[in-house]
Amino acid sequence: MAARQPEPDPEVLTVSEVTRQIKDSLEGNFPDTWVQGEISNLKRATSGHLYFTLKDAGAQLGAILWRSGAARLKFDLHDGLEVIAAGAIEVYEARGTYSLVVNRLAPVGMGGLELAFRQLFEKLQAEGLFDPARKRGLPMFPRRIALVTSPTGAAVRDMLQVLARRWPATPVVIVPVAVQGAEAAPQIAAALRDVHRIPGVDVVITGRGGGSLEDLWAFNTEIVARAIHACQVPVVSAVGHEVDVTIADHVADRRALTPTEAATLVTPDRQELRQYLLRAGERLAAGLKHQARTARARLEGLSARRALARPHERLHELSRRVDDLDARLRRGLRNRLDQLQAQLASRSAALHALSPLQVLGRGYTVTRIAGTGQVVQESGQAPVGTRIETRLTRGRLVSRVEEQHDQ
Repeated sequence: MAARQPEPDPEVLTVSEVTRQIKDSLEGNFPDTWVQGEISNLKRATSGHLYFTLKDAGAQLGAILWRSGAARLKFDLHDGLEVIAAGAIEVYEARGTYSLVVNRLAPVGMGGLELAFRQLFEKLQAEGLFDPARKRGLPMFPRRIALVTSPTGAAVRDMLQVLARRWPATPVVIVPVAVQGAEAAPQIAAALRDVHRIPGVDVVITGRGGGSLEDLWAFNTEIVARAIHACQVPVVSAVGHEVDVTIADHVADRRALTPTEAATLVTPDRQELRQYLLRAGERLAAGLKHQARTARARLEGLSARRALARPHERLHELSRRVDDLDARLRRGLRNRLDQLQAQLASRSAALHALSPLQVLGRGYTVTRIAGTGQVVQESGQAPVGTRIETRLTRGRLVSRVEEQHDQ
């Protein structure tokens, strides 16, 4: 029987070696992978990186979107959003995990720009930025018009031509900004924030010519929308053509379908104004004639009245009435005074007749106890030796009782 050969020792790998082989295999086979799934467990790190999970009914995959990629997103991520993500599989050796490092991302069913538009529209609408009640009217005769737009291009030329034809008396100032590209939105927002500092500006047009959704995107950004809302003078939005509707159109005080229409909205037409003034002059003349006829008829009616026909006779008549009323008033006062004097004399005589002094004048006296003033009505009230005081018609006597008799 042949001898059994010993089995070779198995190759033993370290954890790091196994993980590195897995890393090389995965990253080598999935350098640029497209994955569709639903976002869950979305976390926004303070560094600006986004961490989330892509899942379907049977599995899940961790995903990372670095800060630079997150800043380029036009729409907001949230749990439950179905997306298609492109990126590379990377293995994090320290934890033995793998993730999809995303470099491109789009929502399922619509483009990223469409989703971003819808999200911002719903957000600003909920805040009331589209409320018609907050929109301001445009001045009938603007003092100065500001154009926040590109200084070159068909849009600014069209607006300048219309403004010069319709209302050349109003000066126009161009605030040059980029209307496309990464710098467009910050420049437009800054211009709208500061345009009120230009002396005399009382209306602003901001916009550009037509283009793709990407070309017009600066007017769909939140920074421009809030700058329009905060602008201290009325804003007319004139972006693209009739079919192009932007967030700026919804926030602005007025939306113009084209830049040409915007120039028409902010200025009166000279010919229309001339006709308006002619009609107003005719109405004013007719009104003045009517008032003159009415006043003349009223004056004629007043002059026909007796009081105005012979004013001196009317004054004499009123003067006689005043004299008559004065005489009647004086007679009434004298009669009333005579009545009051008679009543006073009668009552004075009655009081005089009832006076105690009148009784004393007929020979009667009044005796009182000296010191107390008590009236003596009976002899028993004044014992012998009592000092008494007797009141006479004129004067009084003080005496002392020497004898007392009951009768």
